[in-house]
Amino acid sequence: MKLHQLKYIHEVARQGLSISAAAEALHTSQPGVSKQIQMLEDELKLQIFQRKGKRLTGITEPGRHIVKFAATVMLEMQNIKRVGDEFSKVETGTLTIATTHTQARYKLPAAVKQFMELFPNVKLNIHQGDPSQVTAQVANGEADIGIATEAISLDDRLLCLPCYEWNRCVVVPKGHRLIGAAPLTLAKIASYPLITYDFAFTGSTTVSKVFHSAGVLPNVVLTAIDADVIKTYVGLGLGVGLIANMAYDEVRDTDLVRLDCSHLFPTSTTYLGVRKDAFLRGYLYGFIELLAPKFNRGAVDEALKVYRSG
Repeated sequence: MKLHQLKYIHEVARQGLSISAAAEALHTSQPGVSKQIQMLEDELKLQIFQRKGKRLTGITEPGRHIVKFAATVMLEMQNIKRVGDEFSKVETGTLTIATTHTQARYKLPAAVKQFMELFPNVKLNIHQGDPSQVTAQVANGEADIGIATEAISLDDRLLCLPCYEWNRCVVVPKGHRLIGAAPLTLAKIASYPLITYDFAFTGSTTVSKVFHSAGVLPNVVLTAIDADVIKTYVGLGLGVGLIANMAYDEVRDTDLVRLDCSHLFPTSTTYLGVRKDAFLRGYLYGFIELLAPKFNRGAVDEALKVYRSG
């Protein structure tokens, strides 16, 4: 059994059983990946993947265990590399952040600017997605840190630290009838076409719970993960927007009017999540403290210690 064979197994599973996509991601040949997987299966005397002809169609029962262990090995190899980098290249490396558009656009810029000034030799990558995608990227080791609301705090693989609280607002074009309808109610909002985040009404999110509990069914006509897209379509008169309060920019959004609806929804918390078993580079601690000053290195280590000793 060789390390690169486990690497191939892991990547094929990650790429939805596509050997060609795995080979491309690993910068190697498709026949090479197939051959190494076959050699590992021969050595173990079992099939890891189900096949139909030359195409992989699924993962076998023993294969699921092997894929899981292979993923763990890859994460531990990443940790070993980080240890080496931390003590040999203290101020160089890469920090990958997974977050939602709203956080990236409206809350991260100040911390990112400071980080780049403090760590000029660290390459910063920002991946955007919905909260579930953000959570998955951190849990799978594709991102070092995740910043999102709700979903990320529910994953047991992650240590989640509360960064800040926020609520929502309704945005409408100037002259809209809702402007004179204060205070807002859920029924008043639901009487107009609603444009909001595409994850706001999936699963058991705060927004969906509030409407459901009140017995009010909103008319959601358009959704997006990007608050700026939501505001664009509100400006076109296609509906009223329900967005995070932080996503309303008083300087740029002068064509829209913000209406307070914080009395309708409980406050939400944005969490910063890292894998509990990850080795954290020094500059990652630095970024955490820039975004959430109460969590210095000692506080983060203490939180991790509670988990690791449990």
